[in-house]
Amino acid sequence: MQDPQNPYLTGQVLLIDKPLEWSSFQVVNKLRWLIRKEYKIKKIKVGHAGTLDPLASGLLIICTGKETKNISTYQAQEKEYTGTITLGGTTPSYDLETEIDQTFALDQLTEKSIKETTAQFTGEIQQKPPIFSAIKKDGKRLYELARAGETTEIEARTVTVNEFEITRIELPEVDFKISCSKGTYIRSIAHDFGAALNNGGHLSSLRRTAIGNYRVENAMSIESFEKLVKTDSQE
Repeated sequence: MQDPQNPYLTGQVLLIDKPLEWSSFQVVNKLRWLIRKEYKIKKIKVGHAGTLDPLASGLLIICTGKETKNISTYQAQEKEYTGTITLGGTTPSYDLETEIDQTFALDQLTEKSIKETTAQFTGEIQQKPPIFSAIKKDGKRLYELARAGETTEIEARTVTVNEFEITRIELPEVDFKISCSKGTYIRSIAHDFGAALNNGGHLSSLRRTAIGNYRVENAMSIESFEKLVKTDSQE
């Protein structure tokens, strides 16, 4: 029988500031374990509304209990990110998970060309997800194929980028702010942005700052949630 005093079973929306190097799955597991431990229950549904890569930080919406049935509603909302594209080199994963495999000179790049190229990546665009991604093909995740050294054809998909603003240029680093639809791979934008400049680019940092009207400034750390759930369970 469910405990009517447990707000997490009734359903909560938690805003968590995911730390670097944690997977979204690890955050969900940690929160589920904390709730089960403090409330002494065996089972509770906990899920996230949109994956963040381990090398990214920022806003993760976590739903618990009955609120998990609304996860798709949160997933569908516009996302906002800030981060850094490093030009002059590409990596197979399009980020820092893998080593640089190709380098390019930076002397042809100008502030004007960098800022003007953002126009190619706003509105509805076609992009291919990175080979190092969790998308499944023929029953296997793409990153499993990539790590096994297998090549596979990835179909392009339509995504929408509502805003792509360059906020700092200090080559090889280019800082940006992006607002985009569900399913947009910022790693792919970084890679394709470099290619559009006849150069190479990869994502060197990423932070999700908003999902719809939910902002990372209002999110809590995992440590803060641990203190909160201990307090809640004792009331």
